[in-house]
Amino acid sequence: MRVVFMGTPDFAVPSLRALLKNQYEVAAVVTQPDRPAGRGKKMRSSPVKTAALEAGLPVYQPGKIRDPAFIETLRVLSPDVVVVAAFGQILPAGVLNMPPYGCINVHASLLPAYRGAAPIHRAVINGETETGVTIMQMDTGLDTGDIIIQEAVAIGPDDTVGMVHDRLAALGGELLVRALEQIKGGRAQPIPQDDAKSSYAPMLTRGDEIIDWRRDARSIKNQVRGLNPWPGARTSLGDKLLKIWRVNVAGERPAGAGPPGRVLEADAGRGILVQTGRGMIIIEELQLQGKKSMDAAQFLRGNPVAPGTILGAGQTGGDD
Repeated sequence: MRVVFMGTPDFAVPSLRALLKNQYEVAAVVTQPDRPAGRGKKMRSSPVKTAALEAGLPVYQPGKIRDPAFIETLRVLSPDVVVVAAFGQILPAGVLNMPPYGCINVHASLLPAYRGAAPIHRAVINGETETGVTIMQMDTGLDTGDIIIQEAVAIGPDDTVGMVHDRLAALGGELLVRALEQIKGGRAQPIPQDDAKSSYAPMLTRGDEIIDWRRDARSIKNQVRGLNPWPGARTSLGDKLLKIWRVNVAGERPAGAGPPGRVLEADAGRGILVQTGRGMIIIEELQLQGKKSMDAAQFLRGNPVAPGTILGAGQTGGDD
């Protein structure tokens, strides 16, 4: 089976490597163009491009997948199937219908739940206890195609989005190979999705990063772990940005605790205790603007925080 692989971020790399490990003929890899990144804005290749070049595979980086010149290139490559894993562009009907076995997608959720761009982040932020990977036959809708295989993965109460991402990425590669074996053998029996049970996982915005201390403690914990290691939940301490990397729920609101966001206690042994809209949070790992991430004990040695301080009081940020 001759494959053209389309993918961009770290999530897609295990799927590409699974194809190579199982001796599939990968005719080419298609990924997003190099982008400026970091403080120096140097051009950076995608993780998939890096993995493909290491494996000696030809790489294509069309600015637009609909470009007639690229579609003609794809026709010349003559794939039996196109495999898509977090590619980052919508495939037109002309591409979807080109390969004899169509296009199949590795999606990081239990479809029809969490269709869209950020299924792993949204599942953790929403406090889900389970997610998974779906291999589906692509159609012209947004993650609406028939399901070939899917498998669930548990989300632990302290799992970060990074932990869940890595488990799902590895599982994606395993399920992809199983799905292709079924397709090759004529044993695949795709099942239509139930649109009535669908939900959407939109791309993250800057506004999603801001901690609203009026929310309950459990929701704030889910937000923090759902944005770790990227892009990070944030609040402010005085006039400086403060990223919060690890917290725990610390019980009910004491009498006279004051407004949400108020620091109740700052103890090197315990952490920074903060009032929320319902319950309390202990901040255990944090990062002040311009500094490295550190645990609460290290932080407080160089940055004392007085009880009564209101986190987020000087916070700015939008929904861009």
